Formats: sequence, C-alpha cells, structure tokens
Amino acid sequence: MKELVRSSVLNIKPYVAGKPIEETKRQLGLKEVIKLASNENPFGPSPKAISAIKKCLLRVNRYPDAQGFYLKKRLAKYFSLEPENFVLGNGSDELIDVVIKTFVEPDENIVTSETTFLEYEIIAQVNDRKIKKAPLRYFKYDLDAMLKLVDKKTKLIFIANPNNPTGTYVTKYEIADFLNALPESIVVVFDEAYDNFVDVDDYPDSISYLRRKKKVIILKTFSKSFGLAGLRLGYAIADSELISYMERVRQPFNVNNLAQEGGLAALDDKEFLKKTRRMVLEGKDFIYKELSKLGLGFLSSVSNFILIDTGRDGLEVFKAMLKFGVIVRDMKQYGLKDFIRVTIGTQKENERFIRVLRKVLKEKP
Repeated sequence: MKELVRSSVLNIKPYVAGKPIEETKRQLGLKEVIKLASNENPFGPSPKAISAIKKCLLRVNRYPDAQGFYLKKRLAKYFSLEPENFVLGNGSDELIDVVIKTFVEPDENIVTSETTFLEYEIIAQVNDRKIKKAPLRYFKYDLDAMLKLVDKKTKLIFIANPNNPTGTYVTKYEIADFLNALPESIVVVFDEAYDNFVDVDDYPDSISYLRRKKKVIILKTFSKSFGLAGLRLGYAIADSELISYMERVRQPFNVNNLAQEGGLAALDDKEFLKKTRRMVLEGKDFIYKELSKLGLGFLSSVSNFILIDTGRDGLEVFKAMLKFGVIVRDMKQYGLKDFIRVTIGTQKENERFIRVLRKVLKEKP
C-alpha cells in the first residue's frame, strides 16, 4: 500500500504523546497512577469553566459559532486589542498547521531549532515543506545560529518561548536584536503555551512587537495554566490582515461549543490562574531542592516542567517509574537519551515522584 502514500508522509516519525493514566492502570494492573508527563494543569479546570460547560451541554446538538464571536471579543478585551486580531484553533497544533498552509509556498522553507516542540517539524513534513533547524546552545534557542539559516526562501520562523522540552527562554533583548536583523518578508511565530508560568523580568512582551507592526504571530493556549487541555482550545494573535488570510484556511466549526464557553469562563477566573501559578512555582522549588539532594542535574525552568539528567538511560528510568504508577516523559524522541521531563504536580504528586525516582535510581543501572 506504500505506493499510494505521499513520500513526505512515509518519512514522518509520528508524535508520541504522554502515556494515558487509564491505559497504564489497565496494562500494569495498578489502582493509582499519577501522570506528570504532558505538562497539564494538575489542579483541574477552572471551577467557573466547569459551571459554564455544564450549562452548555444542552446545546451540543447545535453547531458552534464558526467565528467564535464572543470568545474573540473577550480575548480582545483581555489583551487590549481588537477581535480581528484573533483566530481560534483546536489547540495550538491546528494553528501551526494553519500558519504553514497560509504562508509557506512549496519552494519556501521554515526555520526553527533542534530539541523543540516536535510538531513544527512534523506538520511541516505533512505539508511537504522544508524545515531547517539550528542546534540549541546551552539548551537554549541560539538565535544567531538561526539567523545564519535564513535565506531568500525562508518564510516562517518558529520560536517556542518558553521552549518545550527544556523550559529555557530567550530574553526580550535577544528577540529585539533578532527581529531587527530579519528581512521584512519573514513571519516570526512565537509559541507561548507556557507564558503564564514565567517568573523572570526579561521575558519578551510579544504583544508589543505586534503593536509596532512587526510581522509576528503569537500562539497561546488554554491547555496549560487554564486547565482545559481536554477541550483543545488555542488561539493565534496577529495583525488583522494576517489573521484574515488564516481564517480562509481554518476549517469551519473547528472549536466546539464546550471549548468556547469554557474558555470564556476561564478567562474570568483570575483567582484560579493565580493559585495555579503559585502552586506550580512552589512545587518547582520543592523538586529543585530534592533533585539537588539526589545529586541530579536539571535545567532551571521558567515553565511548569523540569528537564532532568538522570545519569543513565532515561527510557529505562521512565519504564521503571511506570511500574510504580508514576508517568514521566522520556526524551528519546528529542534525542536526549539520559533525560526525563517531569511536569510539576500537586504537592502530593511531587512528593510521590521524588520517592519513586529515589527508589528507581538506587537500583542497578
């Protein structure tokens, strides 16, 4: 059957998602499993979002608002922009696909980094577009190296900030110099899925670039800090003209009723967002201290996850922890053989993670 498939599809290595809780329970016969693999919000969804979703259930026989009028209006108020500056998506993944389909011609290319969100490369391959990747420098985007990859056929640049899976970021000073060095014909996409967890002063204000008429697209999501990963709701922010072209490519009814209503309510739940941020920062400090006691190397993260050097095969550590009902993320697909990535959980989950990690590391490598 291979002869029926496009050659670009045959070369794709599919994205490997974090192992589901129910599947792990079923396969290993476990009663209690915690998942710290997919950077989800461990504190659940916003209570206001839950209430709004319940009220919307009786309307799921109707198609959703294809334009997402009320959610765009609320987002515009949230960011002091206009509704025309937003396009909604079924998570950031769909929006990455929409961006590539909208702007990159078959003979043009995309520039990003190695060891970053895998979907940039996968979706580029699905669309048969060339992607060029610069290596990280000290586990961080090397913008100078990326500039050297830019040529006359470069149309898009993807920058995950903070970066997944490293948790590192590029500063506002680095971004300013980078944007000034780029040709006017290139669109820069800032993927800011984890921006609500950032706790540094020199993180870029990407909206300010948009207001200064830079050719930028900013991707954000309700999956992480807002706790709505299961509803698949993301959005892109850009100049209204760029948005209008993306709207031509976006599928109709791509964001369902429950997601739109949940997103509206979640934006109003400031206390939930504040609590989530505080608990993540506290949990991260706890895990830092415990990892130091274990003598393990790790990257300082501005997100809700930590990349950890286990000093041995990370896949084996992942498998060993799985037997004790703790799901972390092995980094084999990212080329980081000795690493695992762990999401900050509740304090109870964080303590269990450390106990199991300590037990696993005591075993013979």
